[in-house]
Amino acid sequence: MIDTSRRTAFNADHEAFRDSVRKFFAKELTPHLDRWEEEGVVDRNFWRACGEAGLLCPNVSPDHGGLGLDFGYNAVIDEELAYAGSSAGITLQSDIVAPYIEAYGSDEQKAKYLPRMISGECITAIAMTEPGAGSDLQGIRTTAKRDGNHYVLNGSKTYITNGQNADLVIVVAKTDPDKGAKGTSLILVEAGTPGFAKGRNLDKIGQNSADTSELFFEDVRVPITNCLGEENKGFIYLMSQLPQERLGIAVSAMGGAQRAFDEAVNFVKDRKAFGKTVFDFQNTRFLLADLKAKLQVGWAHLDVCLTKHMKGELDAYEGAAAKLWHTELQWEICDAALQLHGGAGYMNEYPIARLWRDARVQRIYGGTSEIMKELIGRSL
Repeated sequence: MIDTSRRTAFNADHEAFRDSVRKFFAKELTPHLDRWEEEGVVDRNFWRACGEAGLLCPNVSPDHGGLGLDFGYNAVIDEELAYAGSSAGITLQSDIVAPYIEAYGSDEQKAKYLPRMISGECITAIAMTEPGAGSDLQGIRTTAKRDGNHYVLNGSKTYITNGQNADLVIVVAKTDPDKGAKGTSLILVEAGTPGFAKGRNLDKIGQNSADTSELFFEDVRVPITNCLGEENKGFIYLMSQLPQERLGIAVSAMGGAQRAFDEAVNFVKDRKAFGKTVFDFQNTRFLLADLKAKLQVGWAHLDVCLTKHMKGELDAYEGAAAKLWHTELQWEICDAALQLHGGAGYMNEYPIARLWRDARVQRIYGGTSEIMKELIGRSL
């Protein structure tokens, strides 16, 4: 269990909410984790249960059916979901997609989608990555060309979280290819629109229950009113929202790292070798002590970032630094924790195996660690 007794980013209301989140996950998530991992997708009824429990898009304004809470409530959900060992895409809906629609959407778009996103009836995705464009979003090739009062979309996307379940996708497309990044727009496309096809559920090495898909757009016609915000302002919108996206990844990284550490401590205290527990060896205790110290630093830094973000003060460089440091720490702790399990760590029946697999992509999506270093370097 995540110890919050010395945390500084949360208040009593956050902690009461955390208790309800833990109880909800214990009942509605943990019993189904193995099945979802095998099936490669989370049940839609889990999404609706999350909606009923107030776990979807908690910081959306009451004007649009939300609770109007601060990002700290999102962080509580992110931490507890990661600690539970789940990669369900509810955090993407709450932390990334909903803020785009609330910040840039028209009144009609907000009224149409936000209440259903909050209830779990509408599952969303954002389609940025393409086969030839990952961390470099300026390289996208999907186009949305005007034809009368419609856009016609052509192109493909890949590695899209919630891709199989998605009812609504924010598609990053070039509306004016000659302008480069300044010709990028965000286009709303609903599932079932003619020409829009979902490809296979991709076979990943981790995060198996997070449905991740290829998406294809062949002469997909959508009304001009499906543009999210202003035309050709998409790249600016993406850059504006990235600090929160990257902070959310950092939050999840700390939850996963703490769970891996706790699994390792429990295992070595029970496992016997050479007549004593593995924990009794000095090497084990020293390694765990080092990891615990790093976790202490990590939680303290995360609280600083969360507090700044809730005040609207976290900049792009700080968001990149948080994403870089915490995901690298998660990988270090998960890998060390697996090693402490010995051969058992390589067995899927032990939670550490899933935690280790799921951690690897954290250093890739949302911008690779190398791209984070490049961004931070620009601030020097």
